[in-house]
Amino acid sequence: MSMTTVYVCTTCRRRTGEGEGDFDLPGRALADRMSHLLADADGIEVVPVECLSVCKRPCTVALAAPGKWTYVVGDLDNEAHCDDIATAARAFAASSDGIVPWRERPQTFRKGVVSRVPPQGFAPRPKPAAGDPAP
Repeated sequence: MSMTTVYVCTTCRRRTGEGEGDFDLPGRALADRMSHLLADADGIEVVPVECLSVCKRPCTVALAAPGKWTYVVGDLDNEAHCDDIATAARAFAASSDGIVPWRERPQTFRKGVVSRVPPQGFAPRPKPAAGDPAP
């Protein structure tokens, strides 16, 4: 099994009021919580990152591993969704290609996917020509 990395954006700002300085940085707490929650997960590491460029959907994480699709997921809560993130990270790590079946994903991951990025070196399967038998 290849190493799975849970990248956690630590610069996401979440509004806490109407004033200019009324925000918090929930990703920092999320990174800490996830590090503790996944400390015993073999083959999974949590890495805080400065920015995942999903500023309008804090908190944001990315699940990545060599040879697998990468998932970026936003709109996560740094307290309420920790178990969902851990569940998704474990399922992602156990998958062969990073694609976890829809029904097996936590609800927050079904609704919060921002993007899915193919693995480096990905080559799509050629489409059969009209009239060719299906594989």
